[in-house]
Amino acid sequence: MSVPALTFSEDQAEAWDRLADQMRGMGIDLDDASLTPGAEGKASVTAVIGKAGSGKTMLLAALYKAMVAAGVDIVSGDYEGRKRKDRRTLAILAPTNKAASVLRLRGVPATTIHRILYTPLYDPQYEKIAEWLAGNGPRPEVEGLTELALDRAKAFYDQVASIPGALAAAGLRGSDFIKGWKRREEPLDVGFVDESSMLDERQFDDLREIFPTLVLFGDPAQLAPVGQSGQMVFDRLGPTRRLELSRIHRQTAGNPILDLAHALADPGLTFESFERMVEEAAQRDSRVEVAQRVDAGLMARSPVLVWRNATRVRLITAFRTAHGAPEFALIPGEPLICDGIELPLKHRKKRIDLEARGLIKGAQVIYLGPGARDGFARLHVIGAEEPQVSAASIIKIEKPDEEEPFIPSAARMGAAFLHGAAVTIHKAQGSQWEQVQVFAPDLWAAAQAGRSEAGLPLWKRLAYVAITRAQERLIWVVRNRLARPAEPLGIEDLPRPAAPLNLSGGG
Repeated sequence: MSVPALTFSEDQAEAWDRLADQMRGMGIDLDDASLTPGAEGKASVTAVIGKAGSGKTMLLAALYKAMVAAGVDIVSGDYEGRKRKDRRTLAILAPTNKAASVLRLRGVPATTIHRILYTPLYDPQYEKIAEWLAGNGPRPEVEGLTELALDRAKAFYDQVASIPGALAAAGLRGSDFIKGWKRREEPLDVGFVDESSMLDERQFDDLREIFPTLVLFGDPAQLAPVGQSGQMVFDRLGPTRRLELSRIHRQTAGNPILDLAHALADPGLTFESFERMVEEAAQRDSRVEVAQRVDAGLMARSPVLVWRNATRVRLITAFRTAHGAPEFALIPGEPLICDGIELPLKHRKKRIDLEARGLIKGAQVIYLGPGARDGFARLHVIGAEEPQVSAASIIKIEKPDEEEPFIPSAARMGAAFLHGAAVTIHKAQGSQWEQVQVFAPDLWAAAQAGRSEAGLPLWKRLAYVAITRAQERLIWVVRNRLARPAEPLGIEDLPRPAAPLNLSGGG
């Protein structure tokens, strides 16, 4: 067995060997770092499953590096060079921008599923720049761009391999060089899909059309997509196609947050016993805190996680009141969650444009202010590689005990948003934040309800998902109260590119 210079656990090493054999059968030899033509008509789907801390992401990152060393091209979703007959490809995917950004922060060039399903169409003169940056063409001469601008693009690309980022460094906007999007027609080779517990059947079918070789990385203890009866797509795979990582990797051993998450596997554990465990962990380690109130300041960038929609709406109302937001208008810095695209079928091109820019269902954004046109809003898309956009928006703010939300910004059609200061645990899947507040009264209510999902008490699944969203600090909130923020709401903490992308889609 030949593996990267990493300390693998036994189950990680076994998974590496099995996947290396699978790739070798597809013409990608990770041991010899060599490629041969892919086998026509051959297809396979394998799942690497394990709970938080078992080393799934570490294994994915090691496989990515080995694939690059073997000569496989990485398809990022922002640009694809000209096709080569002998090219072998790998795309690393996640269901949401936030999940993809978590991988990118670890050095893995992940993109969203939407950005692979749809490919950008570049203006021909700017495509020459992209080909040059990717090493597939000579340095171009482009009307309107100076040599200094091209130097800036090259310097950026040498640091961060992003074509849109490099073109932005040259002073161009997305609307200058991307003229549209089209559904991918030609298949790729290998797809790694992180957070695959979030995949629904339609996404899975779309991916199988594009990738003859799929490797799904997922956590079987998370919540299944709504409408799939508690089943995840990898549950249907045979036992020989599921590789399970059962050990907690040494790098995460002793983490009190993960210790709490894994304690939930005890079938005899009650909610009361678990809450005592949280209190004891908080006494031993500062990474766990028991709080009497929700922190309104944290909610601006890290939503409080709840089970019930009624709780979510009440906390959002309290958050807006604490920050002095007017009743019928938004202020810059308020967090939003994309609730889908409200466009008729005939506007398919506009839908693709919005989704490809990161405005997909579940995307987290920060409101920056009104756009230049009625019904448009300026937005910062959390985790997107080009985060600032101006889009036709339908923003809905729900209020307690009222069936109809108020709508501070409304195009005739476009991206729809709900407030994001509090979100349900279901919608939080795939995301992580440095600090996470979990609203314990809701989990107690779930325990009292006595519901189960796929044979496990629902409160335990909810608690597991909520707890594992915390990267550095878990805040277990035990009272239905809100602490006032220490600082006013604002957008000064967000990076600011030269100009936001202007997305039509209605208005």
